[in-house]
Amino acid sequence: MIDDIKKRALHRARIIEGQLRGIQRMIEDEAYCVDIITQTLAVQKSLRSLNKLLVENHLRTHVTEMFEEGGSRRDDAVDELLTVFELQQNRSA
Repeated sequence: MIDDIKKRALHRARIIEGQLRGIQRMIEDEAYCVDIITQTLAVQKSLRSLNKLLVENHLRTHVTEMFEEGGSRRDDAVDELLTVFELQQNRSA
C-alpha cells in the first residue's frame, strides 16, 4: 500500500470507528431518530471517502502492475474494476 494513502485510510477508518461509537451511544441514550439517521448518513459518506482512497491505491499499485503484465492479468484487472463498479451501482439502486 502506498504510504500516504495508507496513512490517510487509517485516519479515515479511525474517524469512522469514532462515529460508530457515537451512534451506539445515541441509540443507548435513545436520542432523537433523525439525529441518529443524520449520523449514520455521515458514516456512509466517510465510508465512501475511505473506498475512494482504497480504489486509488488499487489503481496506482495492483492495477498498474496487472496492466504492465498484460494478457490474462490485464483482463483480470478489468474484471475486478467492473465488479467494483457493479457493486457500487447496485448499492446506489
